Amino acid sequence: MKVEVSDCMSGLVEGKNALVLGVASERSIAWAIARRLAQEGANLALTYQNERLEKNVRPLAESLPGTLLLPCDVSDDVQVANLAQELQTRWGKLDILVHSVAFAKKEELSGRYVDTSREGFRIAMDVSVFSLVALCKSLEPLMGEGSSVLTLTYLGSERVVPNYNVMGVAKAALEASVRYLASDLGPKGIRVNAISAGPINTLAARAIAGFTTMLQRVREVAPLRRNTEAEEVADAALFLLSDLARGVTGEVLYVDSGYHVMGMV
Repeated sequence: MKVEVSDCMSGLVEGKNALVLGVASERSIAWAIARRLAQEGANLALTYQNERLEKNVRPLAESLPGTLLLPCDVSDDVQVANLAQELQTRWGKLDILVHSVAFAKKEELSGRYVDTSREGFRIAMDVSVFSLVALCKSLEPLMGEGSSVLTLTYLGSERVVPNYNVMGVAKAALEASVRYLASDLGPKGIRVNAISAGPINTLAARAIAGFTTMLQRVREVAPLRRNTEAEEVADAALFLLSDLARGVTGEVLYVDSGYHVMGMV
């Protein structure tokens, strides 16, 4: 008999307030995490960047009763501050922050890294890395003992992945930020971790040139001989965001069917 993970857990985040940024569609890793948190009893708040994305996110939010839907462009300090103020008013405290936000201009995700433009580099770093720092700074007053922060990264942070280019450099900076934030926020009992997920067919991933080939290669050589599913990332996220991981901070957890352990691939 197949045992579902959800059958083995109950209420791991019951009653906790969880903010999830980065839901763009039903294929988003952030959406899989949000659903998993809701299944385990969390109160949810989702964000959208602009009116165009709101049209995608609103129906998803409405499918989970009680979910807050709030605007936030993470590159705008005023909107980040307004988000923190709204959560202060609605909830008073924040237990979980999920940062699944990354962006690079499409033209920077093909060809050579050396051809990255100055503006393309700035945008990738601002949206993909500094946004986590800005959010933690604004939301820190709402978090305390037992709160948990999670972000999403990828193996391109430490190895050269064709066409990943400036996003790989941004993910390396993001992972460094996880360690520094873990050190800064740890004295308050706030944990900060990351998941390095294998390639998953999301809207953002499809902007990378040769992404289909990337998926195929992982299936061929990863120890589990298959690609990563968003639900697997969500289950790992649930662990890191719950009290089960109360002694874990500053870590990068790989959920990639074991691909990262391979050498000559």
